[in-house]
Amino acid sequence: MNWLSFSHGAALCASLIVTIGAQNAFVLRQGIMRSHVGKIVALCALSDFILIGAGVGGASVLVERYPVFVHAMLYVGLAYLAWFGINALRRALRPGHAVLDANANGTVTPPVQRAMPIILMTLAFTWLNPHVYLDTFLLIGTAGAREPEGARVAFALGAMAVSGIWFLGLGYGARALAPLFRRATAWRVLDGAIGSMVLLLAVTQLR
Repeated sequence: MNWLSFSHGAALCASLIVTIGAQNAFVLRQGIMRSHVGKIVALCALSDFILIGAGVGGASVLVERYPVFVHAMLYVGLAYLAWFGINALRRALRPGHAVLDANANGTVTPPVQRAMPIILMTLAFTWLNPHVYLDTFLLIGTAGAREPEGARVAFALGAMAVSGIWFLGLGYGARALAPLFRRATAWRVLDGAIGSMVLLLAVTQLR
């Protein structure tokens, strides 16, 4: 194992993944609600592993050969981000349905959500999000391609390790915030911030 290249991959992934984008915001929200967190964390981490491996393995060359396809996927992702941002702002204006209930013992009870819609939403936030491709497929992939040929696997493993740890921490660590979200005001702040951020992100990515 080339630990220097491993640390390069870990450091780069850490610097990119902490941004609260649409995917991270979704994971955070579901973590607060304690709804299907294990499935979400596993899907997000596995998707990152696939994209990081593909990027470091040289699949980023496809971007240069098929720019029209890349731009088409970018605009699909931006449309999805805009839809998500608008819905988050709508929830900020009408947050009553999102407030977590507390039982007689004071523990928070999350609303019931069916698994399949959450799985599909997680996949959409991951695979239709242009920033996921930019970070994992292009930036990490390009940086990994500059590593010595025998060290690229270590670089990719370092990035994957940070990604897995991040989603575990984000998904399960968010549970500590759950008591705060028994109030509608907390949901207004969270959804308002997320919606504004995502819409700004979508607008700034337009070319």
